[in-house]
Amino acid sequence: MSEQPVLLPYADPAFVADPFPLYRQLREEGPVRRAVIAGGLDAWLVTRYEDGLAALSDLRLSSDVRDASDPRLLQQLPETERDSMLSNMLRSDPPDHTRLRRLVSKAFTARRVAGMQPRIQAITDRLLDAVLPAGRADLVADFALPLPVTVISELLGVPVDDRHEFQHWTDRMLMRGAEPPDPAVVNEAWQHMRAYVTDLIRDKRAHPGDDLLSGLIAARDEEQQLTEDELIAMVFLLLAAGYVTTVNLIGGSIAMLLAHPDQLELLRSDPELLPGAIEEFLRYDGPVSPGIARFAREDVEIAGVVIPRGATVLIASAIADRDPAQFPEPDRLDITRQDNAHLAFGHGVHYCLGAPLARLEGQIAIGTALRRLPGLALAVAPDEIRWRPGGLRGPTSLPVTFKRI
Repeated sequence: MSEQPVLLPYADPAFVADPFPLYRQLREEGPVRRAVIAGGLDAWLVTRYEDGLAALSDLRLSSDVRDASDPRLLQQLPETERDSMLSNMLRSDPPDHTRLRRLVSKAFTARRVAGMQPRIQAITDRLLDAVLPAGRADLVADFALPLPVTVISELLGVPVDDRHEFQHWTDRMLMRGAEPPDPAVVNEAWQHMRAYVTDLIRDKRAHPGDDLLSGLIAARDEEQQLTEDELIAMVFLLLAAGYVTTVNLIGGSIAMLLAHPDQLELLRSDPELLPGAIEEFLRYDGPVSPGIARFAREDVEIAGVVIPRGATVLIASAIADRDPAQFPEPDRLDITRQDNAHLAFGHGVHYCLGAPLARLEGQIAIGTALRRLPGLALAVAPDEIRWRPGGLRGPTSLPVTFKRI
């Protein structure tokens, strides 16, 4: 293994558009590689499937950024909101994580997710109705972006009159285009959203409804309930984990199909393939890249490499999910692929609790778009599509044309 860390060149548009040649090279060079990732941070990449699967279940690797030795990781979080943001399941470890997940699971049930299907379908149809007369659209700005945030707004019980402002501040918090965000703007957005969510929780306590936030407030495990900070953190987690990644799943999947017309026609001819196709989109070019961060609580040996305490470990699911030792012909998009046990949703105790909702939104959004947009095609050359650099992967816009109806 090279002692010199490899630089992931996020300033290079060619790498951002297609990082997989470099990812393949890193995996072939060794199972663990030192790298400089987005923001100039140092990390150890775990590049192979078997090692990544084991690392995701290794409790010596913490999800709590406070276990990281690099102070810049903590400094990336808005100082005024740091405690709230660190009170969620994504950033906690057992036993706190166990308690939080058990409480949240009481409200975020399979039945609640399944019950969202008619509303997700209605929102999807409304968004497509708006673009159909024009015969062209940006399927990110006009479709993939507004769909998940509207779903989350309804899931949380955000009043209809507040949803435009809710989406505005969410966008400023999480994804101000492809450029690095202004920390002052992000901090202002976090403060604004905290104030709004605090008021929303107060209202739901007084007037509970049939929504997830009311369910989270009511959830009990014996005498335990979520604290105020934990409730706020859960809302932030839903926005961070359930908004941007779903935008990327929808936009990225449609982009993949347009780049692979044989798979597009196969899916059009047999819509029953859609559930398996979603899994293949997640494996082939998922919404998180290169992977999932952990922090070494102690010196940890992975694949014969000793990673020092406090180091950032990036379990590179985007690299591992193309490991030929696990997936035959891994660089081929195949929506009929079987036994597709990808790592896009993680593994172990931190397996994504929102995976069923993401899958449901993806299936409805992609299936409906293919059904209702005949003649769907890119309005630009494939190499003109711009992709988000670092951490979260998906197109920033997706200009398309289709037959007017």
